[in-house]
Amino acid sequence: MKKKLSYIFLAFSSLLIMASGVSYLSGNKDMSAPLLITGFIILATSVRGFQKFKGFSYTLWIFTAVIVSIVYPQYFISVGDFQLKKLIVPLLQIIMFGMGSQMSFRDFAGVVKMPKGVLVGVVSHYMIMPLIGFTIAGIFNFPPEISAGIILIGCVPSGLASNVMSFLAKANLALAVTIGAISTLLSPFLTPLLMKILGGQYIEVSFWSMMLDILNMIILPIVAGFIFNLFSKGRESYKSTLIQLSSYLLIILLTTLVYAKLKNAGMSAFLIQFLKSMGWFFFLPMIVAALLSNLLKGKNGYMEKTLSLISMVGIAVIVTIITASGRDSLIKVGALLLVTSLLHNMAGYTLGYWLSWLVGMPEKDRRTIAFEVGMQNGGLASGLALQMGKVATVGLAPAIFGPLMNVTGSVLANYWRGKPVAEDVQTSD
Repeated sequence: MKKKLSYIFLAFSSLLIMASGVSYLSGNKDMSAPLLITGFIILATSVRGFQKFKGFSYTLWIFTAVIVSIVYPQYFISVGDFQLKKLIVPLLQIIMFGMGSQMSFRDFAGVVKMPKGVLVGVVSHYMIMPLIGFTIAGIFNFPPEISAGIILIGCVPSGLASNVMSFLAKANLALAVTIGAISTLLSPFLTPLLMKILGGQYIEVSFWSMMLDILNMIILPIVAGFIFNLFSKGRESYKSTLIQLSSYLLIILLTTLVYAKLKNAGMSAFLIQFLKSMGWFFFLPMIVAALLSNLLKGKNGYMEKTLSLISMVGIAVIVTIITASGRDSLIKVGALLLVTSLLHNMAGYTLGYWLSWLVGMPEKDRRTIAFEVGMQNGGLASGLALQMGKVATVGLAPAIFGPLMNVTGSVLANYWRGKPVAEDVQTSD
């Protein structure tokens, strides 16, 4: 019965989308948009009834949000005097906290267990994607700030989505998590450096300012997530806990030193900033973890589902706000930017896969590296664009690249899922 209902909804959504196209072509544009939006909402709901296409539901919701923000941008720019783009950085920090809360020091064990795979994955990521972005920006005649956005999306680390795709594709998930974690930890140094070298001709890039932005938006929230995980699960020994907390304390200290360098802060300003960061990212996660552990009494599944839902909603809101802010620029260059984003994304998958093949990596690792190279942290790129004050231009490429990579990644993951890895087949035999 449930499957039949999904088929009915799927057929109805198709009719609505086609009716939207007919309405638009006949000149009734006011009717076309509501039909298209309603069609995509029903489509996003109906695909959840099909196991094979269930993974596309969230991507369709993102596309629906993009359509709504293009048609009705006025609702996603401000509420009264409050500019909605101010929500981007806090939402990104919450998303990164959620990511960190699902990780621990153990996720870095892959560096020791799989050094070759980690080295190939990280080097490929920071070599292939920035150079492809730089090449695309040089070939296509985009405005300078749009070109800078294309390079920026190539210079950021891989995101959580690549880990999900590796899991779906039956690739090496442990390697995926390790590459993602290492590329994220290196991002405060490599992203500003690469952006300065490759994108400096299009916009002004401040190395120290971008480094501080990445530390505040990505690294410190992930550290807070690590601490939350450490105290909510309580599985580590006293010695391990002490080592981890010392490492996190050092990261907060280094972030404050970057702040002092950038702001030319004195000792009192340095101490105030350090204590503020300690409160938000060190002590608060401990307190919240202790409180929730007592309330939920070991039912961590509720926390994980809630954080996952918040992350998905947060990404949708970020994409919606950026699309609405850059609507006019998007209409001018949208089709070409969509093509170049697809080219950038697909080239990342292809070159990541074949480079790992050239160095003799097994099939599961090749699939993993393909995803880790081709999929980027679009949220970070969007946040950096906002901090530059150029979310409506530099932020457009990340806003398009993010939803697009989820579509291509889902297709590739489902294709590989249907093609068992040779070593897995031999093991089962």
